[in-house]
Amino acid sequence: MKLDLLGDRQRTHYCGELRKSHVGQTVFVAGWVDRRRDLGNLIFLDLRDHTGVAQIVCNPAVSAQAHDRAEEVRSEYVVGVEGEVVARSAETVNAQLATGEVEVKARTLLLLNEAKTPPFPIAEESRTSEDTRLQYRYVDLRRGRLQRNLRLRSQASQVVREHMMAHRFIDIETPFLTRSTPEGARDYLVPSRIHHGHFYALPQSPQIFKQILMIAGCDRYFQIVRCFRDEDLRADRQPEFTQIDIETAFPQRDLLFDIIEQLMEKLFALVNVKVERPFVRLSYESAMELYGSDKPHLGFDLAWKRVSLPEAAREKLQAAPAVKLLRVPDWAGVSRSQLDKLQESAKTNGAERFSYLKVEASGVQSPLSKLVGEETVQSLAQAAEASAGDLVILLGMKSAGAAAIRSAMQRLDEVSGLLRLEIARKLELIKPGAWNFAWIVDFPMFEYDETARRYGAMHHPFTSPREEDLDKLEADPSAVKALAYDLVLNGSEIGGGSIRMHRRDIQARVFKVLGLTDEKARERFGFFMDALEYGAPPHGGIALGWDRIVALMAGESNIREVIAFPKTASAVDLMSGAPAGVDPEQLDELGLKIKN
Repeated sequence: MKLDLLGDRQRTHYCGELRKSHVGQTVFVAGWVDRRRDLGNLIFLDLRDHTGVAQIVCNPAVSAQAHDRAEEVRSEYVVGVEGEVVARSAETVNAQLATGEVEVKARTLLLLNEAKTPPFPIAEESRTSEDTRLQYRYVDLRRGRLQRNLRLRSQASQVVREHMMAHRFIDIETPFLTRSTPEGARDYLVPSRIHHGHFYALPQSPQIFKQILMIAGCDRYFQIVRCFRDEDLRADRQPEFTQIDIETAFPQRDLLFDIIEQLMEKLFALVNVKVERPFVRLSYESAMELYGSDKPHLGFDLAWKRVSLPEAAREKLQAAPAVKLLRVPDWAGVSRSQLDKLQESAKTNGAERFSYLKVEASGVQSPLSKLVGEETVQSLAQAAEASAGDLVILLGMKSAGAAAIRSAMQRLDEVSGLLRLEIARKLELIKPGAWNFAWIVDFPMFEYDETARRYGAMHHPFTSPREEDLDKLEADPSAVKALAYDLVLNGSEIGGGSIRMHRRDIQARVFKVLGLTDEKARERFGFFMDALEYGAPPHGGIALGWDRIVALMAGESNIREVIAFPKTASAVDLMSGAPAGVDPEQLDELGLKIKN
């Protein structure tokens, strides 16, 4: 097949832009053949680009050249068409297309490239395995939905830049090749060719660099930055991801919150969502008690209550002192089989005690009555503020010693959060189109790792403790609260930040609580500790998960749908074949040998 050359022809219009106002104009459009219909004397081509589809009519009475070329065209061939825009007759108008009132009478058709049969249909409704889609991503990205997602992402990035610069932030790039600081997820390591046996690490976050920028007097910094974590993947995680990184000197938390809330308002306006401000604020403790999650979905009213059992009831149930109650309005008629499924789910996730109360006009019905008595059951229903027709779910843990009770109650909170979401899905309480932002504040500074038998930082080791908790750092680390905050939306964490430690003495004390000796702290963070001694101002900031935010804006449940070239769940790029082996000569240059 002989192909044509584009030459000096210039596209005058995009396919999806043609309207009745263009009738009578000569246009040159180009794109991919979405569909070809041969009616013998007439050949119709649906020509597609990222803006939409235009119908091309190839009539030998108008142009024998265009008709002859159209006979050679197949699906996904690349063509350019010059012709006149004409109005369709009333009976042929396609109301489902934005361009459905017009068509282009082809005078010249250029066949610019041929194409193999695509591995799957481009049509939006076609179902294709994700592996196949990622292997042929260049075909997958032609789909209208993915084109819209990428263009939304680009538009949103522009909004971010304009907003941050209007608030006097400056865009500064930080290094991709830095040193390993294995305090969070695993680092991706990059071997040095010049310094054998030494490695760079790709940054999990520009955390230290943005703090150093504050010490350097840059005052307000932001960056839309790529970060890397060698960790197990989920729908909302990738080994390389993008975040909006923000830091400011002399911060006031309320001012930073206001800047971010304004940004969310502008971003979601792009998808016609009105964001209500100010956002709800919840302490970590309240979020865990009420919703069983530090990233609660606030789009429905179900909330837990933590209550203490009477001592006699506790002994009969062999339960921990506190249980959690969830009132589910108007669900007393739930079937036994559904309750059994809830119980199975709760126990699978770690709950050790599960029961329920059905509040009816005649009284409270519960399998607990025989064990703890009617009076206790009635008091539990009252504590849950239940009315006739309501169901009350009870969750608890086994009785345990003081040492184990804290971790048991943490597990109870986590299980209650999962069960709350499960019930909301069963009752279809999560309504599409509702957007519920919240700030979660006052996180614990540390969390105890039972396996490592030491404390770890709940956020990261540069988060500042509250001033009123400084005297507890060594005496009772578990009681220390951090100046940390998360931004959550509809049950997803979309940002996390904190006020940082700007004093070297406090940072050294925190490292000690985390089990880092002076030597280890010096080895990993020496340059940063030195920087703190040269007039570090109070500073703080936040990192926003850009992939998650754009996915929520686009209505996608998986961030892979808003990333041009994502990895699979096993961190593989099926299109390019990465990761891949390298030549032995490359390994020799790096001083490396593969260990089988």
